[in-house]
Amino acid sequence: MTRAAKIRQRLLELAAADKLADVSRMPPARCHQLGGNLDEQFAVDISANERLVFRVDHDPIPRKADGGIDLSEVRAVIVLRIEDYHDR
Repeated sequence: MTRAAKIRQRLLELAAADKLADVSRMPPARCHQLGGNLDEQFAVDISANERLVFRVDHDPIPRKADGGIDLSEVRAVIVLRIEDYHDR
């Protein structure tokens, strides 16, 4: 599959999900929350190193009692970039 096709597939998967909790945490998409100073951002895999990075589009961000983001309440995201952030 081409890079463009993988990007399109991930965007379609995000658009089709009713909530962020519905996006697979397992490969190939492997939706995951980033850490450190990017802890309110998420990513899905495009390739071994490239990620489509996005953030929650809610104000305020829905939270669980422990302060974590409540993925079952996230219904909108904003795509920020496609990058390989592993060299940071």
